[in-house]
Formats: sequence, C-alpha cells, structure tokens
Amino acid sequence: MTAGPTVAIDGPAGAGKSTVSRAVAEALGLDRLDTGAMYRAVAWAALRRHVDLDDDQALADLAQSIHLEVGERVVVDGTDITRAIRQPDVNHAVSVVAACAAVRAVLVSRQRRWVTEHGGGVVEGRDIGSVVFPHADVKVYLTASPEERARRRSEEGADGVARRDRLDSTRAASPLEVADGAHVVDTTDRSIDDVVKEVLGWL
Repeated sequence: MTAGPTVAIDGPAGAGKSTVSRAVAEALGLDRLDTGAMYRAVAWAALRRHVDLDDDQALADLAQSIHLEVGERVVVDGTDITRAIRQPDVNHAVSVVAACAAVRAVLVSRQRRWVTEHGGGVVEGRDIGSVVFPHADVKVYLTASPEERARRRSEEGADGVARRDRLDSTRAASPLEVADGAHVVDTTDRSIDDVVKEVLGWL
C-alpha cells in the first residue's frame, strides 16, 4: 500500500470537523476516522453495561475489550450504534469518558494503528494534532463563534456545548488545544467548499 498524507483536524463541538473532514477525505481519496465517535462508542457501551464512569480501570478494560468499527457506521460488537451515540445520555457521558487517561491510551493506540493500516487518512478529534499525530502532514484547528456552534449542535443546546468545551479544555489528559504548527480556521461565516479548498492548499 502506498502511504498517503495524514491530515489532522481538531476543534470544539460544532466547529465543522465532521463536515470538513468528510469533504477533505473525499477530495483526496482517503479514508476518514472520527475519533470522537470512538469515545462516544465507549461511553455508550459503559452506559449499557452499567460500568461506573468514575472507575478508570473498568472503563479502560471496556475500551480494550470491545470490537469497534468506526466508518460511515459505528458498530460495537456487531451492533450498529451510529444513531445511538448521538443521544442525550451519551452526549452527557462522553466528556467524562474522554477525560479518562487510561481510555485515551487505549484509543490513541487504535487510532495510530488505523492510520498505519489505511496508509494515511483524515483524522478528526480534539487531540489529533497535539497528541495522536503531532507530525501529521497538515494540522488544522477549526473553530466558530459560540452562537454558531450552539446553532449547529441544537440537540445539545448552548449550555451543553459550553459544558463540553469546559470539560474538554480543562481535562488533565490531552486537553483540547491548538497544536503547534496548526492552521486555525474560523468557519463561522465561510462555506464548506471555501474551507476545504484552503485545507487542500496547505497540502
């Protein structure tokens, strides 16, 4: 397999990561990995299996044990949970799960293996450029105004988005931050095509 570029796209909830990363991957003919969906899948599994969200070791053991497929569909142990991981209970739990350093260690290993197996790719999340792939070919940090991000995430509401921002940016393990060398893009009043064209230009 000929290795392609690795594009790291980070940013807070509602900044446009999924839309932009999907379009960039399509333009480059690369596969795309939504790492946020991985944390959501672990949160979903923890809730369904009644794993204590305060038990770091139990969460890490769960993350290690589940068979997880993340693509256009998210599948855990054969169950399609693509829609289930966007429900309010998972929205509330995912930042707690993502703050667990032991879970992050398990999933970061999976994310790096995914890129190796796929020969590059477009990877989106909150610590991709800063922790997972600090030497990515292009590192992008997307942002948008709080009002616009709340509008895009209307199912969570402004309070929910603000809560996730606070938890993601203040956690001890791999907090949300702009990676060294990342291009910062405010998507508030820009078209997807315009943003994608700019990202492709950096390659």
